[in-house]
Amino acid sequence: MAGKRVMIAATGSGSGKTTISCALMKALKNRGLVATPYKCGPDYIDPMYHRIALDLGMQAMNLNGEIAPGGNLDTFFTDAGKTVEIFYEGGYGDSDISVIEGVMGLYDGLGGTSITGSSYELAAVLKTPIILVIPAKGVGRSVLATIRGFLDYDEHKLIRGVILNRISGMYYTKLKKLIEDELDIRVVGYVPEDDRLHIGSRHLGLMTPTADDTYMTYVSQTIDAACEIINDTVDIDSLIEIAGATEQLDMPECVAGGEESRALGLTATHTCAPFADKKISKMAVAMDEAFCFYYRENLRYLKALGIKLVPFSPLHDDKLPEGVDAVLIGGGYPEEYLSELSANVSMKDSIKKASDEGIYIIAECGGFMYLQESIEDKEGRPYTMTGVLPGTCKWQGKLTRFGYVRLNADGLKIKGHEFHYYDSDRNGEDIEVIKASTGRGYRAMYVSDKMVAGFAHLYYYSYLS
Repeated sequence: MAGKRVMIAATGSGSGKTTISCALMKALKNRGLVATPYKCGPDYIDPMYHRIALDLGMQAMNLNGEIAPGGNLDTFFTDAGKTVEIFYEGGYGDSDISVIEGVMGLYDGLGGTSITGSSYELAAVLKTPIILVIPAKGVGRSVLATIRGFLDYDEHKLIRGVILNRISGMYYTKLKKLIEDELDIRVVGYVPEDDRLHIGSRHLGLMTPTADDTYMTYVSQTIDAACEIINDTVDIDSLIEIAGATEQLDMPECVAGGEESRALGLTATHTCAPFADKKISKMAVAMDEAFCFYYRENLRYLKALGIKLVPFSPLHDDKLPEGVDAVLIGGGYPEEYLSELSANVSMKDSIKKASDEGIYIIAECGGFMYLQESIEDKEGRPYTMTGVLPGTCKWQGKLTRFGYVRLNADGLKIKGHEFHYYDSDRNGEDIEVIKASTGRGYRAMYVSDKMVAGFAHLYYYSYLS
């Protein structure tokens, strides 16, 4: 089984990639296989669902500081060589089969018009066969034209199979014969419409499974139902065969060389890392319902540098962990917990005191909002936050500065991604942020010898590319 890998991609967003990917992961696990999950692109919510499907917990890091396998792969953030290294480090070399969930439509990359950062570019870098999910509700013979178009655009001949989604079994039988008779592609199954297969969403996309225990149970039940369905409607043996019919990836030298070599290969220090010149030994990492958006590669990076990571909760704990010399507050949904965050005065005071004493702080998106004086809810009611930084964050009702960015300043050259509906009246102006899709630059963020804070989610390995 070693070396087997497959990408579940689609014609566009909302096609059912996440549900089908999670169902497949669960089905593989139920067969006794070790499956490793990956997500193409900068998404940090879908990996939560992957981990639930595989009973790996939910967070990128558990309360014991152990980091989950899998994670994100993104060819905008990292070049081909580094992407392969991260793929191996995430568990590819130790699993029976790796399942990669695509992003948006198969060929949709940077700005929606470039192949860079697309599912297809990643599949090409990793020499990975693609199963294309086709939404087939309300479509007849026209589905052949859709599939033919995707096949014609497939320069590397990576599309090896098709799954038809939201279609009845009777109609599937007819379409399968048409597709396989007229196109050189295998149809490996279908997924019928079923009310049990709906995963909730909100303004940032899929709901986080951390929303509450009821929703967490609902997510698990949804994945179980999807797994039960695809066991009957998808030829999983055929899919495993496709996953194995591919060229073996060469193991990167830093991975083959063992743990010490691996750490050096993946975390070589550089002056533009956000903490490269800091002597950090113990870092507090915010990890709860409000702050849970983390790239597991970033956490792995920090641990490989020898930093001890200690999870804490701005919602439930009364102060920072003892003895920390740095604090990381990632993104999430602080706007859903404004009352609780505001009421936890002792935690806010603890973070403010740490900042005043010069403890190093990295705050991204929701964490940046939490550092400010206040956040308003959608009705304009203000809630007091830590006050580490000036400013008020307000609901905008639409995506603000959405997309990939490059951060450009002495000591901090790194890539990131913005995805937020809130904005601040004091975004900072310490660094030039450049929109990758347009090249337009603007001043933003707070960057100093004791802080990096702003709306961008940083991808730490990206400075190596």
